[in-house]
Amino acid sequence: MDRKKSVNPDLIKEREKCTFNTLELTHLLDGSATKTEERHSREKFFLEDPELQSNVPLEYLSHKEKYEDAVRKACIIFRKVQELQNQGKGGMDNFREILGGQLGSAILKDGNPLTLHYVMFIPTLMGQGTFDQQAEWIQRAWNCDIIGTYAQTELGHGTFIRGLETTATYDPATEEFVLHSPTLTSYKWWPGGLGHSANYAVVVAQLYTKGTCHGIHPFIVQLRDEETHEPLPGIKIGEIGCKLGMNSTNNGYLGFDNVRIPRINMLMKNSQVLPDGTYVKSPSSKLTYGTMIFVRVVIVQDAAHYLRKAVTIATRYSAVRHQSQIKPDAPEPQIIDFVTQQYKLFPHIATYFAFQYSASWLWDIYNNVTNELESGQLESLPELHAIACCLKAVSSADAAQGVEICRLACGGHGYMTSSNLPSTYGLVTAMCTYEGENTVLLLQTSRFLIKSWQNRNKLDKLATVAYLGRKMSKSNPFEKSVEWIIHALQQTAASKIELANNRINARVRNGKSYEDAWNETSIELVAAAEAHCRCFIVTTFYNTVNGLNVSKELKTVLVQLLNLYGVYTALRLTGDLFRFTNITGQDVETLQDWLEELLALIRPNAVGIVDSFDIRDEVLGSTLGAYDGNVYERLYEEASKSPLNSEPVNKSFKSYLKPFMKSNL
Repeated sequence: MDRKKSVNPDLIKEREKCTFNTLELTHLLDGSATKTEERHSREKFFLEDPELQSNVPLEYLSHKEKYEDAVRKACIIFRKVQELQNQGKGGMDNFREILGGQLGSAILKDGNPLTLHYVMFIPTLMGQGTFDQQAEWIQRAWNCDIIGTYAQTELGHGTFIRGLETTATYDPATEEFVLHSPTLTSYKWWPGGLGHSANYAVVVAQLYTKGTCHGIHPFIVQLRDEETHEPLPGIKIGEIGCKLGMNSTNNGYLGFDNVRIPRINMLMKNSQVLPDGTYVKSPSSKLTYGTMIFVRVVIVQDAAHYLRKAVTIATRYSAVRHQSQIKPDAPEPQIIDFVTQQYKLFPHIATYFAFQYSASWLWDIYNNVTNELESGQLESLPELHAIACCLKAVSSADAAQGVEICRLACGGHGYMTSSNLPSTYGLVTAMCTYEGENTVLLLQTSRFLIKSWQNRNKLDKLATVAYLGRKMSKSNPFEKSVEWIIHALQQTAASKIELANNRINARVRNGKSYEDAWNETSIELVAAAEAHCRCFIVTTFYNTVNGLNVSKELKTVLVQLLNLYGVYTALRLTGDLFRFTNITGQDVETLQDWLEELLALIRPNAVGIVDSFDIRDEVLGSTLGAYDGNVYERLYEEASKSPLNSEPVNKSFKSYLKPFMKSNL
């Protein structure tokens, strides 16, 4: 059967129902019609390259084969990126797509071993290196004369980077640093590409000079010979093994046995060690946060992309799948007609938009603050750090939950690897722990929130916490509107922050140290940070949609999605609303009715909305979610690719099954 000649009739009917121009929404999400054309050109350039095709499905390869194929493809990918640059078609969009949850995960479905070279190694050289160091290293890295990674996390320490054990001790006699791993727990653990791909790394270590420890600092360290790729003397290096997902990323371990590097290999844009060992302190310790903030910004964008893949798969499948009965003796309906199914899917479609708009806001602010840092302005950095931390935590957690709900919404077929939902879940759930474990990040946000609360009369220039400086009223009358929901969320977040602050102070008054009081209040602090973040996301969604200049038909759909996300968020926080606002049981019933009204309004446009995401079948990589909706033909075709189906009788029958069956035991 030629799938290209037929589209499932259910999907044809769904597309005929659509009330808005899907291409208009596609252009809006891309940024413009020109951006859409550029994306299509990029996708064609990469996805139609025969060298990047796979003859055997990834799940049938061994761990070693997966890595080797990933290296092969990664080299082709970045040669092609360089080709685009030589044609004057370079730019951030190429790297964001090829390294992220969109185009990149279509080609390398289980991770890219060279991602950290571009996402962390080069940005760290740019952000932490002096002009001389940038001149020496960046061109080599950009041309891939060397391949780097970023080695920070250790076997015994992750998000708490002040606890890292790797040491870099300065020897003024030779003007060298001596890197050493004093314990097993000090071995670097997890860096992508470290196992067998990278020959250099930015290594984060505790700096010792003149007998004093000056905390963590970044160093450029050669790990392998540039010609033979053999590990250098004193370098203990390898791969950490199989994981839930991202098994082609080549995560590695790294230990040092008194490895010497030149003094000039310390990245010294901010802090310095002079030839005689004198330490020159950075004007601010926060300047070292740049790379981590950048990656967290990227993660929010990727969380949105992975979630939209999942909702596209599950929504199209739900339009094609017929199951059970709503009325006795009636035909089996599309499962998307069940309100419970709509509740599984539509709020997560809305969540994608909420995350997309928050990610765009964060990207713009990150670039603004980065420019300010270059001119020595540090005032905006704490706020950026705080909002990046909580957005990374909330978006990754919600996206992981959303992908899993989408998988469950597809029933047993969602469990099939060929649905691409298990793999997508493996990729997105990893975000919850890398680049900062989510609970720890929420606690970092809460530190900023407590300080902001204590200085709430001076918040005019801090956009994300300005609401803390306004007088809140618990008696604000309930309205069936997103504006009321935003006010209620602000009231809730402010009350939680105030309550946590008061609880800390009370514990201190009762004799606790501030540190112990903080720890004992940490559950409430995490809840306050999450409430603040959810309030920010709804507010950003609201402000963005209200500022859009689009057709009336599209605006109607976007407002429906905004309302759905707002009411869905409010209903998730019903207990908090009862505590901190004047909401009543009747008001909650009104919200529930509104939710169900919105599900019904979105239902005719559900397939049209996910079609507007304009995800190529090769990018979606799913038997359940392809544009033509021929689910069962695709499932059967994928099943035929199993190596076990290459012969009618497997040799294990003669070796084991037949003797067992004939043994008369």
